[in-house]
Amino acid sequence: MQLRTFGRTGMQLSVLGYGCGAVGGLMVRGDPTDQERTVARAIAAGVNYFDTAVLYGNGESENNLGRVLQKLKPAGVIVGTKVRVPPGEAGRVAGAVTMSLEGSLARLRLDRVDILHLHNPITETGGGSALSVQQVLDEVVPAFERLRQQGKTRFLGITAVGDTMALHQVIDAGAFDSAQVVYNMLNPSAAEQLPMNYPAQDYGRLFDHTEAAGVGVVGIRVLAGGALSGSAERHPIASPAPEPIGSAMSYGADLDRARRLIPLVKEGLAASLTEAATRFALSHPAMGTLLVGMATPQQFEDALAAVQKGPLPRAALDRLSELRQGFSGEPR
Repeated sequence: MQLRTFGRTGMQLSVLGYGCGAVGGLMVRGDPTDQERTVARAIAAGVNYFDTAVLYGNGESENNLGRVLQKLKPAGVIVGTKVRVPPGEAGRVAGAVTMSLEGSLARLRLDRVDILHLHNPITETGGGSALSVQQVLDEVVPAFERLRQQGKTRFLGITAVGDTMALHQVIDAGAFDSAQVVYNMLNPSAAEQLPMNYPAQDYGRLFDHTEAAGVGVVGIRVLAGGALSGSAERHPIASPAPEPIGSAMSYGADLDRARRLIPLVKEGLAASLTEAATRFALSHPAMGTLLVGMATPQQFEDALAAVQKGPLPRAALDRLSELRQGFSGEPR
């Protein structure tokens, strides 16, 4: 398993991380034996980053990961979790953040996590579930720093969803060590300029900002919530088709565009769409670790096999770019 230096943290993270989210559902609704077997297999394969959140199954993901890690007692595992400040707590951020992390640590059976990510969207002015740039810098950062000083987290992170300019401002401020960034074959805008009138959020070469600030990147929505499998079928323990982030406004539109990338497979540039999507995400040097959610142990094996093949070759990246040109001008 390839290890990559994670921003300025000094940590070496496996390029394939273990996503414990609710979309795939293995660590939320899966069989406990499958959970333990798959985590053990991941550790044996060299995976060292495990990513969870209190929001995944209302704490079930953290509970299950904590139980499995306590049983396996692996050395050198890196754990990240997240806190979402509820809308009613916007004026009491410090208390909400502290209470959330205390609950997470209890469920994870840990004294500290390695990375604590803010899970709220970040926008210019905030509102609803989003926090404003000023709330993040003036309230969240001091609250997170206090928890770091207390030894309850090593590093501070954000989930980089919301308004592009707001995300740039927060990353440029240099207060965070990690950013979870949307990056996939349907929306590569964290790395490159999108064609004109392209149907996706333009993240404005966000990787330029993370690199300049020394922020490590956790790749999220690598499979666009499952759309980049090219199949509408979902495993019984997976979540319903999720609301897309950063790409189309509907899962159906994401699925339709994903299927228009199938020439990559037919022309022998990748064995499957999911393999292409996974290898695409690790093709960019800014990627510290990428998360692939899973419903079954076999889906972990598929992700591992894809990563072991390495980045997509130049010919595949060029063909992908060519296929994406056809999306320009379509409604998002």
